[in-house]
Amino acid sequence: MELVKFTEQSKSELRRDALAHIIPHFANNANLAKNPKVFIRGEGCYLYDIEGKRYLDTFASLLTTICGHNRTEIASAVQKQMADLEFFPNYEDTFTVPLIELARKLARIMPGDLSVSFFVNSGSEANETALKVARQYHVERGEPHRYKVIARKLSYHATTLGGISATGLPWFREYFEPLLPGVLFAPAARKNDGLSSLREMERMIEFEGPKSISTIIMDPIPGSNTGFPLPPDGYLEGVRELCDKHGILLIFDEVQTGFGKTGKWFACEHWNVTPDIMTIGKGFTGGYIPLGATVMTTKVAERFRAPGHELRSGSTYGGHTVACAATLENLAIIERDHLVENAAQLGQYVSAELSKLRRYPIVGDATGIGLLWAVWLMADPATGRGLDSSLHVGNWIRDWCWDHGMILRNNGDILVLAPALIITREQVDEIIGLMAQAIEAAIEHFNLDGKAATRGGHTG
Repeated sequence: MELVKFTEQSKSELRRDALAHIIPHFANNANLAKNPKVFIRGEGCYLYDIEGKRYLDTFASLLTTICGHNRTEIASAVQKQMADLEFFPNYEDTFTVPLIELARKLARIMPGDLSVSFFVNSGSEANETALKVARQYHVERGEPHRYKVIARKLSYHATTLGGISATGLPWFREYFEPLLPGVLFAPAARKNDGLSSLREMERMIEFEGPKSISTIIMDPIPGSNTGFPLPPDGYLEGVRELCDKHGILLIFDEVQTGFGKTGKWFACEHWNVTPDIMTIGKGFTGGYIPLGATVMTTKVAERFRAPGHELRSGSTYGGHTVACAATLENLAIIERDHLVENAAQLGQYVSAELSKLRRYPIVGDATGIGLLWAVWLMADPATGRGLDSSLHVGNWIRDWCWDHGMILRNNGDILVLAPALIITREQVDEIIGLMAQAIEAAIEHFNLDGKAATRGGHTG
């Protein structure tokens, strides 16, 4: 593999113009001021930047490239489809063959009776649409007073106005208030105490009036912002029962967790709980072309089948012809290469290896499942006392890893891993080995343990 060569002048100009003409998504101006990164090639689990430096990608390009970079099968599928028909909109009464084939495929692999898809361009749009579907569903049933939405604190659901309104993380909301009315926040599920969390949610429903609630939207496993905490026993089942009891639609946001990352096709399958609506995106397409979907049960979809009762939502490029062709090939690779099973098997190995990091005095729990994991940095793991946030230890460890050829995501002092499903055991060893070295270096740099850098020696 030969990389494109850039002169020092062209590299400088590219970085200059990137800073001058682009505002990155969720831009980090402090990082931009140090050294904006420009990538030029991907290969499997690795990326190459404009300097020719190779990086091990441990977060699959924001949970998207789950089958790895540079899959020639997907490139060929895209090229073939472009030669036949590059695009025609899924508008009013028109379809394309890849769109229909992808809808068929989803109907086969989605859990329960989730079998009718509304295609959009992203996970954010999928969540926005899901809220609209739930609202109109109740209007069509003669209950227009059902407009309230119950979301959960600490959950993230999108960057659109409706999605932010249902996001329980203040940082995403504060500049855009007032947001949509009628969104209520139940507490995040408490570890090992799902019953009390359920009781608080039910009290909220009863206080607001069950017949005013349209939907509950939740991520069955909350995302990287909160470290992929698993729901306590009985919690998801209890939420499903609450929805059934009160006629409330249940939306599961599986944009981050879907398509094999947890060791099953969808996270909710670990608890045998099926929502009325599921939102998907990110790894759905393998990162090749943007696409998302709001998938609903037949019961929900039937409300939009009669003339005059159609779902009032749409976009020009939703269900893009080429995106559907790419996604079909991405799903075929997942099945053919048994990548869901690989995530389940390697997940056990990752769990065991991450637990060994607890020999370091600043490492607490590792939370997650399959190939979605978070390592919690703490001042005192025994009591759960956090590190001094002004130190930015997680950021320092992230930067150390980048300097040593590994892309590591962190959310404050939570270190997050979500590699591609094609990851190997040897690459897992490389990832955790570099994390261990970075943690050792941080302990020394910040003088976080005056006696020793580890609780039992160093790793090499």
